[in-house]
Amino acid sequence: MKHTKLKLLIIAIIAAPNSFGQKSTSDHMEQRLTIITLGVSDLKKSTEFYESSFGWKRLSSSTENIVFFYLNGIQLALFDKNELAKDATVDNDGTGFKGMTISYNTRSEIEVDEIIKRLKEKGVKIVKEPSKVFWGGYSSYISDLDGNLWEIAFNPYLQLDEKGNIKK
Repeated sequence: MKHTKLKLLIIAIIAAPNSFGQKSTSDHMEQRLTIITLGVSDLKKSTEFYESSFGWKRLSSSTENIVFFYLNGIQLALFDKNELAKDATVDNDGTGFKGMTISYNTRSEIEVDEIIKRLKEKGVKIVKEPSKVFWGGYSSYISDLDGNLWEIAFNPYLQLDEKGNIKK
């Protein structure tokens, strides 16, 4: 029975690639992100953190169960971490370093310093003060209320357009 279901799933994937957001001329996923969802322990407090500390505005599509922020071409979603783990069918026992960071790149070292100063004034936890880094850039790390690490960085090798998108 399991093998029959697997074969049907494979046939469905091959027969209908558009159902997975792929262009009909490609056998690969498009190289892009749509939404980054952070599992949070308190949705209300986390929403307040992003609104008051970062000054971000939630989207009208947000509900009492999930909050969306539009970024430059993608969205950041906040969702209860227990519900997110349940949805992904995994245990919610993650502690310590999560093995990933989210980066916000600036156009200068001075901009990194200014952002960190403002975040510090708002009581945001600064994990690493701004400093020169081994790869030639300048960065700092902050933590949101659930320990998700945000790198605030200037990368001299990365060009940003007027909207903050990475230039190709």
